[in-house]
Amino acid sequence: ELNGGCVAIGCARVMSNSLTAMVNNTENDFFEGVEKLLEVWFTRKDGKINNCDLRKLTRDQLESLMVVAKCEIISSSSTEHIDGYVLSESSMFISARRFILKTCGNTTPLTCLPMLLTFVSITTGFDTVQDLYYSRKNFKRPELQLTPHRTFADEAQMLDDMFNSGKAYCMGSVNRADCWYLYTYSYNPAKLPLALRCSNIMPPNNNTNNSVTKANNVMKTGNAGFILGARNMMNQPHENDQTLEVLMSNLDREKMSCFYKANCTNAAEATKLAGIDELIPGTVIDDVLFTPCGYSMNGLLRNIPGGYMTIHITPEPDFSYVSFETNIPQSSYKKLIGKVIECFGPKQFIITFFNSCSSGVQLGAEDGCRVPKYKDYNVNDLQICQLPNYDLTYALYNRTPS
Repeated sequence: ELNGGCVAIGCARVMSNSLTAMVNNTENDFFEGVEKLLEVWFTRKDGKINNCDLRKLTRDQLESLMVVAKCEIISSSSTEHIDGYVLSESSMFISARRFILKTCGNTTPLTCLPMLLTFVSITTGFDTVQDLYYSRKNFKRPELQLTPHRTFADEAQMLDDMFNSGKAYCMGSVNRADCWYLYTYSYNPAKLPLALRCSNIMPPNNNTNNSVTKANNVMKTGNAGFILGARNMMNQPHENDQTLEVLMSNLDREKMSCFYKANCTNAAEATKLAGIDELIPGTVIDDVLFTPCGYSMNGLLRNIPGGYMTIHITPEPDFSYVSFETNIPQSSYKKLIGKVIECFGPKQFIITFFNSCSSGVQLGAEDGCRVPKYKDYNVNDLQICQLPNYDLTYALYNRTPS
């Protein structure tokens, strides 16, 4: 399964002279490859969601959102269950209840959130934010970001101003070079204790002290009368879901050569040479190769409802960065992650893995560990977090010194 990576290496060796010239021309033009990832799930406070669909959002509305977020739609692809958009800075995915916006560079995705809530309220039939997740790795040059994205504290404050019970986390070491930030909002009107959140055991119903009624009385109203909260968990159990991210830094220069226009004439050629098309076979790929360098792709899987993968590549050696993300279930996450790191050759990578508490997925099951083991890498940090609807695994890998 690693043949694609070998092909990319061979291509790079032939083109190493042109790669050197391209590196000399671009090494002073910094670009922040680290993405800001916003994911929002929607529902209705009355639970009647059969006629609701985020894909009712119009193209004009989506383009208005992108103007506020400071990026543009380049291309799109669709299956029966999900629409994918390649952006000038990363990607957007929209399915019936979930909106995902992932943007790199100096984009400002949080600033378009109020507009998104307004558009959803007036167009799609939803009136409630069920769950929200905002996450990102630490920036290489945070001082170049625009408000509110220069610090995670500012980002969390903006979200706190909109959501009255959100929580902010930092995974990894705050006094070292690498960490990963997460803000979550998840409304739980039944007030189910976290220790029981994977159990069928429910607290007794006390009509004189109804926690659902109390919670509904303190809901916060957002834009256009949009309700933040009010999910009827009895009628709308959270779907089985899992999302894997592999965030890679200090990539192999030779393997990055395919992502320069001087070396590959188009995105399809780069996709093939790098072995990206072999990572999850069967995906319908929509890819873009930027000038003078850089690459983005979305992959949709028709036989997995809502299944997607996405890759974004900043190849310049002084600040090289690659992100891989998918929600497509895997029989072996160890094998998939191994293929990804073989494709790109990072010196360091972070894994984040969300899985719904009912899915039963174990990321490192094959090795009898919390996370997979890889021959040339050490796990330098590992944290496990239980959220109301998900388990979260964070791991930092560094290449073993030779």
